[in-house]
Amino acid sequence: MLRKLLLFVFTIIISFSCSTKIAIAKTAQPTINVPSSALNISKENTYPNASQDTPYLQPSEFTKELIETSNVKIENPDLIRILNESNISKTPWAIGFRATVFLGQWPLNYESTETNVNWQHQRINTNHYDNRAGKTQYKMMYSQENQSHVKGGLTAKVPQPDHVKQMMLIEAAKKTKLTLSFQTFVGAGTKKDQVYNVAPKKVGYLYAYTPAVSEKGKVTYGEVYVTVKGSKRAIVVRNVTSQGIGAWIPVQDYVSLSFGAYDQPR
Repeated sequence: MLRKLLLFVFTIIISFSCSTKIAIAKTAQPTINVPSSALNISKENTYPNASQDTPYLQPSEFTKELIETSNVKIENPDLIRILNESNISKTPWAIGFRATVFLGQWPLNYESTETNVNWQHQRINTNHYDNRAGKTQYKMMYSQENQSHVKGGLTAKVPQPDHVKQMMLIEAAKKTKLTLSFQTFVGAGTKKDQVYNVAPKKVGYLYAYTPAVSEKGKVTYGEVYVTVKGSKRAIVVRNVTSQGIGAWIPVQDYVSLSFGAYDQPR
């Protein structure tokens, strides 16, 4: 009887542990739902945006070995590139050899704390039709009247902002699974065939917006040194500081549409 009771309790503990792990795994990966009002215009866009792949750089074996010795996590692609282009050969004759090389102060990593999408970040176009004198519904569709250029950017001044933007872009793209860039264009004449009906005696307005990701988190800086002691090679980071930072990053080749019909012009 006691054996059966212990087995029952053990089964409950295992089941609870597994369900907890599953719940944690589900909440650890946020999903971004694209609303029906947001339309992909990558095929229709008359301005061909340059595709911007997230600039992740695979570290070489030598770089991996160095990074593993660091007392601070290193994720900056530009720093990884410099380390990839470097080499310090191991030799049995290096006994007693010591050297320290200062690589400068770097933004080392970015830790994301909040990622949200504003699907109506910036209005880029307005189509309207006055059907107050009409007797039938008017079919209205989105048509971009002028070329639009939307820029993103950081919300505060930080040292070496280009490095910070690069790391934030990588993290935001990974979390949202969207094509992101710090600038995007929508060309004049870009159209979508989705229909919005303007009833008689109404004035219809169709607003187009460029969506953007609001990315917030913390960037860590430090002075980076490469040290050599005999055949041992390592990275030492000194004077480590952290700073909160945010950014707006436009979603490339998307427009979000909002339609309204009114009694009078607006």
